[in-house]
Amino acid sequence: MNNKSEINWIEQLIQSTIRAVGIEIELKQEHTGVNMSYNFILDHIGYDVKRIEEAIKEMQAQVSLKSYIKAFTLHELGHALDRQALLESLSKTLEFYEMKKNHTKFEQYSDENLLKMIIEEHEMNIAFEETAWVNAEKLNMKYGIVDWESFEKAKNKGMATYLNLFEKDLIIYNKLVSEQPTEQIA
Repeated sequence: MNNKSEINWIEQLIQSTIRAVGIEIELKQEHTGVNMSYNFILDHIGYDVKRIEEAIKEMQAQVSLKSYIKAFTLHELGHALDRQALLESLSKTLEFYEMKKNHTKFEQYSDENLLKMIIEEHEMNIAFEETAWVNAEKLNMKYGIVDWESFEKAKNKGMATYLNLFEKDLIIYNKLVSEQPTEQIA
């Protein structure tokens, strides 16, 4: 799809969704490998056309490209509505970032304390995702942007991404904890 008119169509669809709910926010085309994201520090929504195209193909429950984009735009706007909470999490986010920068993947996944931080990050991210979807649902109820069946399919796909990563890491964490020697009480 990456021709100029189709890229413009996607951007116009996102912009029209943003205008329909009356939230002023900057939109930027990016090449991050993430379909859509909200940058709470710089207060803008980013979108990656190539990743949007890939993500829609990965969905088992089919949704039109138009509905998918509208639902995820509402989701990112849901994050924007939660910006203050996201800003308040910045110190914790930076703590996770520094840990990952200073430790190899092997260290992160073989040290109980480091892996616990990864689990905490997942839990924080899932809470923010759930809040963003609740906010998106409220926007959709108020403005009727996307049909509910498509909205739910997009929401389920979006949440599954976070939940699956969390569950995989939680299994590794639980295994690591169970393998640790227990202290003998004398």
